[in-house]
Amino acid sequence: MLVLFASAVQGWMVRGPVAAPLVQQQQQQQQLDAARAAAPAMKVSRRASENAGKVEEEKLYSPEEAVALMKELATAKFTETAELHGNLNLDPKYNDQQIRTTVALPHGTGKSVRVAVLAEGAAADEAKAAGADLVGMADLIEEIAAGNLNFEVLLATPPAMPKLAKLGKVLGPKGLMPSPKAGTVTAAPGEAVGEFKAGKIEFRTDKQGIVHVPFGKCDFEAGSLSENLAALTKTIEKAPRVAERRRESLSWSVRQSTFSHTHTHTFTHTHTHIHTHTHTH
Repeated sequence: MLVLFASAVQGWMVRGPVAAPLVQQQQQQQQLDAARAAAPAMKVSRRASENAGKVEEEKLYSPEEAVALMKELATAKFTETAELHGNLNLDPKYNDQQIRTTVALPHGTGKSVRVAVLAEGAAADEAKAAGADLVGMADLIEEIAAGNLNFEVLLATPPAMPKLAKLGKVLGPKGLMPSPKAGTVTAAPGEAVGEFKAGKIEFRTDKQGIVHVPFGKCDFEAGSLSENLAALTKTIEKAPRVAERRRESLSWSVRQSTFSHTHTHTFTHTHTHIHTHTHTH
């Protein structure tokens, strides 16, 4: 796997002691790095070696430079995905430190999204007219209960929510349970279908307080990727808990994902610059 990371602190500097969760994460990363160093060396492909030579370990890159470099290193035989991975220095075991929201990417994700809608009557007709891939109520609920999740986004009208209680164990682990906070519970399913089809995506923090969000394809124009990235980071910054921590250390990553090699490029940037590191795993 060839991965390009860009970590961004967006100008929020730590002046006092580092928060405990971040210290723990740093310690875990140090242990992981030590284990990797002790492991037998893995053969690095020529492509990975060439890409590594294009990354300056100590150079600070602007976000625009990082996007340009990510595009340059995207040399796989398929179209690679650009992703943002952000360590928000939150502890998700507390409800007020969990983030689940949506962002409308101005240039979309470059991926075709299948949208399912739980609705009846006029709302169902509206969803179908807007291009929903699956629309139904009792029949669709039965399909979902059977484990048939042939969609990436599930929208629900308010009347459908009481009927979804039994599907929590099926939808929850996949991050597909509709939520008002995420904009996936709506009385206007036609409008919501159009937004998600056009590039609106939902994301949330994982158990480590990190968000993982695709924001385009590496064959997008650099300006389009930069604008998508800007919209995404602005949305994250507006999250209540994140806004409270604007003066604390946040780390970001812009990732170019592949499935072929095992070389990783890591970038850390503050506000408008990116600091680079390289490691293999």
